Amino acid sequence: MKYLNGVTVHINDKVQLWENCNGIVVCSIDTNEYSEEYSEADWKNTLKRGVLILSDQAGLIHYEEADQDLTLLG
Repeated sequence: MKYLNGVTVHINDKVQLWENCNGIVVCSIDTNEYSEEYSEADWKNTLKRGVLILSDQAGLIHYEEADQDLTLLG
């Protein structure tokens, strides 16, 4: 998956999901990157594409495609 600016999403990216809601990418099915807490064994057969983002405000969210609010912070 890519951000709307064309940059590829990777695990550990810090992102803004929407105003006042930030998170961290914990899994990218598209690039085959998985954190220890969100392993390939847990998600590869469940999700076919996209990323998982963990946010204190919203919990665990699956995105198949970036939307206009998803922004890379660092």
